[in-house]
Amino acid sequence: MKFGAVKPKDALGATAVHSIREGALVLRKGTLIGTDEVKALEAAGVKEIVVARLEPGDVSEDVAAAEIAAAVAGEGVRIDRAFTGRCNLFAEKAGVLVVAKDAIDSLNRVDEAVTLATLSAFKPVVEGEMIATVKIIPFAVAASRRDAALKEAARAKPLIRVAPYKIKKIGVVSTLLPGLAPKVVEKTLKVMAERIAPTGASIVAERRVPHEQAALAKAIEEVLGQGAEMVVVFGASAIADRRDVIPAAVENIGGRIEHFGMPVDPGNLLLVGNARGRPVLGAPGCARSPKENGFDWVLMRLLAGLPVAREDITGLGVGGLLMEIVTRPQPRTLPEPEKGRRVAAVILAAGRSTRMGAVNKLLAEIGGKPLVRIAAEQALASMAKPVIVVTGHQRERVEAALEGMPVRLVHNPDYAEGLGTSLHTGIAAVPDTADGAIVCLGDMPQVDAPLIDRLTSAFDPERGAFVVVPTIAGKRGNPVVWSRRFFPDLMGISGDIGARYLISSYAEAVVEVPLSGDAALTDVDTPESLQAVKAEIERA
Repeated sequence: MKFGAVKPKDALGATAVHSIREGALVLRKGTLIGTDEVKALEAAGVKEIVVARLEPGDVSEDVAAAEIAAAVAGEGVRIDRAFTGRCNLFAEKAGVLVVAKDAIDSLNRVDEAVTLATLSAFKPVVEGEMIATVKIIPFAVAASRRDAALKEAARAKPLIRVAPYKIKKIGVVSTLLPGLAPKVVEKTLKVMAERIAPTGASIVAERRVPHEQAALAKAIEEVLGQGAEMVVVFGASAIADRRDVIPAAVENIGGRIEHFGMPVDPGNLLLVGNARGRPVLGAPGCARSPKENGFDWVLMRLLAGLPVAREDITGLGVGGLLMEIVTRPQPRTLPEPEKGRRVAAVILAAGRSTRMGAVNKLLAEIGGKPLVRIAAEQALASMAKPVIVVTGHQRERVEAALEGMPVRLVHNPDYAEGLGTSLHTGIAAVPDTADGAIVCLGDMPQVDAPLIDRLTSAFDPERGAFVVVPTIAGKRGNPVVWSRRFFPDLMGISGDIGARYLISSYAEAVVEVPLSGDAALTDVDTPESLQAVKAEIERA
């Protein structure tokens, strides 16, 4: 291929290498230059244009890209029309992407002009998703190089295919121990159903049995007997050894353990087995969460009918560190201090009280005291130290209501932008000596010191209690204790959404404290709610 700058009249039949904008002239890169383009270039005063011109033995970029794409594509792959040297490949159906990595590497080494890029191997894909692209970098490639690429593709054809999901019927067995709440099992089933829904699979049989070998073995046989093509066991206690309850139950019914453990975090404690010719998975604890983890990687392959051998699992280590495990007692970040449970109190008192009309609810009085002062008094009487109050709207009046109290006042000038800004201001003010913070709302006058102490006492990072949430009849309320580990997340919240979504995102780190009464659910937002709370407090 010839490449270089020429006069417009000498560019006839060549391809423009760069876009040109000159006055009213717009000539785009890749344009085949004809007589009209030559005239336009000359009229615009363009003296030179960089062009590419095919020579004998060259193959144009679009032709080469299309031919190579056709050579690498296999089952379940649709090829788009080549354009500007690029030919994209798409999934024709939902499934798992299978690629021949070594062959793709060899093809990419043929010539720098020829490139093939794909999504990650074994990635679950949906119909219509782009999975790969062939790109010819220059405007043409030597036929010999094109042929060499085709030869590499032929060695391991197909290089790219989509393995469709084959297993559609899933059996789930949950083992139970004292202390495992029924709602945990229900949530696990819901997460599992949502996880497999894109594959077209569903849960066709479900059992809940004591965490005992005999009971579990019987339950596995029962769900297999109901037509389950795969069984997933969610243990009430994590698998600790090949001789533990779950692997022993699989072997008890004549099954075998293919592999235990995997170099993927989260997902280390995965068990892969087989019974009656059907796969059995002992799910790690992280599989109860909808977040991607090692369980997904193995589950999706098996659903697509792809074998998962020991070497497949042991080869997942590079790239297998998916996230920091917040419940790990000895995190890879700075270790917890020796005490590890010192909690500061952050009282949010910056809002504009828009639903109260002209009244600032934080200054509204119950028993002769402003709400914000009641909140501060209770926080000061608790074990939480120090007590930080975030001000904003009517700052001077709120500060005056707190006069004489040993609290630290921090002002949020951006309070009108939403609760997130006040949360950022308050958390930023927590001293480095604190291991966590209990975030209190200034408009909840029934939250007293004993309630705060009960929540902070449940805060125990060494035992995985990184977030502590009060609940009343299963409904979550406030205040909430947060480990310092989540401070960056809290400070990143914007708008008025609060931190509730973080609680759902880090479910494995959350401990709920059941309470009686409505204190943790009752805030003062309207004149009516103020009167109701006032009447209730005065009655008491």
